[in-house]
This record gives sequence, C-alpha cells and structure tokens, in this order.
Amino acid sequence: MIHISMKKQYFNRYSIGTLTLVVLMMSCVSDLDVKPIDPFVKSADKVYTTKDLYKEGLAKLYATFGLTGQRGPAGNQDVGGVDEGFSSFVRSLWYMQELTTDEAVWTYGNDANGTIFNLHFNTWLPSDGIPEALYARIANVAALSNEFIRVTAGKTDDPDFKNFQAEARFLRALAYFYGMDLYGRLPFLTEKDLPGSFFPPMIQRAALFDYIEKELKAIKPDMGAPRFEYGRADKAACAMLLAKLYLNAEVYIAQPKYTEALTELNEVIAAGYVLSPRYANLFRADNDKNNSEIIFAQAFDGARSQAYSMTQVMINGNAGNGGWAGLRTTSAFVGKFPVLTEARAIFATESKGQSLEIDAVNVSTQGYGVFKFRNITAAGVDAPNNSTGFPDTDYPMFRLADAYLMYAEAVLRGGAGGTRANALSYINAIRSRSADVIAGNAPGVITDSQMTLDFILDERARELYWEGHRRMDLIRFGKFTGGSYLWPWKGGIKNGTAIDDKYKIFPIPSSDLGTNPNLKQSDGY
Repeated sequence: MIHISMKKQYFNRYSIGTLTLVVLMMSCVSDLDVKPIDPFVKSADKVYTTKDLYKEGLAKLYATFGLTGQRGPAGNQDVGGVDEGFSSFVRSLWYMQELTTDEAVWTYGNDANGTIFNLHFNTWLPSDGIPEALYARIANVAALSNEFIRVTAGKTDDPDFKNFQAEARFLRALAYFYGMDLYGRLPFLTEKDLPGSFFPPMIQRAALFDYIEKELKAIKPDMGAPRFEYGRADKAACAMLLAKLYLNAEVYIAQPKYTEALTELNEVIAAGYVLSPRYANLFRADNDKNNSEIIFAQAFDGARSQAYSMTQVMINGNAGNGGWAGLRTTSAFVGKFPVLTEARAIFATESKGQSLEIDAVNVSTQGYGVFKFRNITAAGVDAPNNSTGFPDTDYPMFRLADAYLMYAEAVLRGGAGGTRANALSYINAIRSRSADVIAGNAPGVITDSQMTLDFILDERARELYWEGHRRMDLIRFGKFTGGSYLWPWKGGIKNGTAIDDKYKIFPIPSSDLGTNPNLKQSDGY
C-alpha cells in the first residue's frame, strides 16, 4: 500500500495515466505538453475503485512538486518539451528564488541552454528554459488537481474524501501561489473548467490573490490536524501559506495585511511544532524522523523516489565536496554571518579549495560552497540508500523557524495580534537551539534594540538560506531591484549594479504566449 508519509512514491500507472491525460486535453496548445503514460488509459470510474486508489491519486499530486514523471529518476516524464533533469517543480522554483540573488551561484556544464547565467545576471528572457519549465509544472499541478477534485466531488460526506479533496485544493493553491509570486499573471483553470480544446483565460495577480485567499480559508477546516501524517499538508501548512500570502500582500496587491498574517501565524505557532534542537539536523537524510519543526516538505527516498531534485543538486553539485561542483554562494551572503563558526554557517571555505570572492562566475572554485544539505543521518553516517546516488534528504518548504521570523516581521511592520516581546523570544529561540548551545556554536540571543527590520532580513538569510525564500524576501524589503542593495554579479557586473523593476516578475514564456491568444506579456518584456 502506498503511504505518502513513507517517501515510497510508487503510483498506480493507470491512475496516473488518467490524471495526466487531462493536462493534454486542456493544454494551451503549447510545445510544453503533458502526455498520458499509458496507451490504454482508463476512465476515472475504472481507476478509482477503492479508497486506497484515491489515496494513490492524491500521492501523485504531492509527487508533482518533487518528481518529474512516472519512472524515476527520468525516462517517462509528465511534461514534454523540457529537460527532465532541471525541470522538476521544486528545482526550477529554487533556481528562480535563489540563483537570482546573493545566496547562490552555479557553474553548470551546458548552462541549461544558457538560462542559468541569465538568472545569475538578472537578464532572463521570455524564451529561457527554466522559467518556462516551472510555468509548465504549475499548469501540470493545476490540471491534475482539477481532475482529482472533480472525481472526489460526490464523495465528501466521507471524512477521508473530504480531507483528500482539501489537500488537492491546497496543492493547487500552492502552485498558483508560486505562479502569482513569480509571473504575476497566469492562465487559470479550476475544476469547473472541463477538459476540452480551448484557450485558458489569463488571471491577473490581484484576482489570483483573492482566489488563493478564499480557497485556503475555505479548505482549512477540512485539512488534517497538525502532524497527522508526515509529508501531507495539514491545517498548520494551510495557515502558513495564508500567512505568506498576507506577509507579501503589499507586493502582490499594494495592501498591507500584517494583522491577517499574525492571525495565521498564531495558529501555526500553536499547532504543536517544535524547533529542532540542532540546526544541521533539519537538512540530513533522516530529517523526516523525530523532527517536529518541519511543517511541510517534499519527501525523497534514494531507493524509491528518485529524481534529479534540488536536494540532489545541493548535495552532489556543491563546490568543495568533490562531487559535480559548481554550486556555491557569494561573499555578500557570507558577510551576513558575524562569525563563521556558528552552527548555521555551513560552508566549504579555503580549506576545501574555495576562495571567498568570485572574479569569474564560470570558475567553480571561486565562492564558498555550502554544505547545509547532506545525505548523512543525524548520527553522521551515510544515508541507507547513499549508494544509489540519490538522497534520502527531504526538502523543507515550511518550517517553524520561518513562522517565528515571519511573526517578528509582521509585528515590526505594525500588525496587530502579536507582541514585540513574543517576537524577540521567538528570534532568540531560533538562535539558541539547545544542542547548538551545548556544542558552543549557537549564534546567541539578541537584545530588543537589535531587533529591527534590517536585522530580520539578514536573519532570514542566515536561517533560511538555500530553502527557496531569498528572492521573495528581497522583493518584500525593497532590496531586489534598483541599487539600494548590490551583491557580486547582480545585473551581470562583478561588483553588482542596479536592475530594472521589471525583474520583480518573470515574463510569460514565449512558447505559451505564441499559442494562447488570451495571454498578454508582462510590462517591459
């Protein structure tokens, strides 16, 4: 039997085929299409004959964020027209949120057809493959979710089915959230839009914000109780996504919603999640076990759910570790740490052959490597499936420390429903994890006078780096575009240069723009 929580993401081939077929039927006639995996695709009434098979269908929806097709790690992909290796949802998302900032640099053999350096240099184009791939993955998640929601529509009197459907709606909202954040506007379909040959309409950012907000508020009562099953989204994950929506509302809809963010964050904090005593254990191969800080993660198993995922790239492609090398960080980010001996400063430095400064982006020994994600256990031994070349390490998307930092920021920005005293205590709890205190490398507490918005931005970098948050944070703090904050190679210049405000969002991919007359390119592209 398939259990999402066990990282064993085998899926019934007929149920997947039925789900993926719908994407082909509703596609924007793009050259990025989803294909059925089986020539003998069966209808939903033949696929979903038991509750367990519905759960397998739900497992497929979760897998669309981490895996890329029906046979890991590659060879039978969901989305055609893109490289299956670099195009998984989370990996493409990571590229766009991290490689565009001060936190990550990657020298890669073929440069993903020229698009990695475009991300580094903040010079991306509508034809670039990585943003194009994520755009297609978002459509994939939406289409598969829509079909699952349709086939469970008449069964929600059963509490399990009500829960399944709420999770499917959450995953669709999560995909649309990232689409809204990155592209501003998207082609938009829900379960009410039956599969067929038509061009999906475009939804604008404000309308998409409103839709996501209403969806999450509607489904939260039907989500599972906090921590009911690892790997599945629960009420706390739903509240966390709402909090992220509200924290960034001034960016998305030009309206402050910090009070609303605090309402949701109070719910997350009260949900029973607890900080990991040791920071490094959050990013180890057994981070799914005995770890109550991770609220929502993408689960991987080196033997059973293989993918060319972002965790694999961060572990094996990291400069200074003897692997593929190439992936590293900038001196601007390293400079956020007052000392490099604290528990969170997990770098490969000069002792590993790396220099601090990057004089040439294509030289992989320039720039410190980052050893934050490892395919070893908390005990320091190799993961059980290490010999496969694929990690057991899960990728955290939401965790409690992030909620604590969001709480502090919302309080400092004037939101009601939180206190400055609580904000300070949450920050100091993050900086004083018990095992790190014992080891003597905890960063230590701060005073109230040190707790400023500038501190919060830097602390988010120190705590959450390489977890896919940086671009969003820099935009919210007004530091991403313009010239108020420069980092090495911003704008393609060694010492950094100002970039245009249009780069706060990515363009609509040329492949979709040319095939769907309902789409309109973003300003400046």
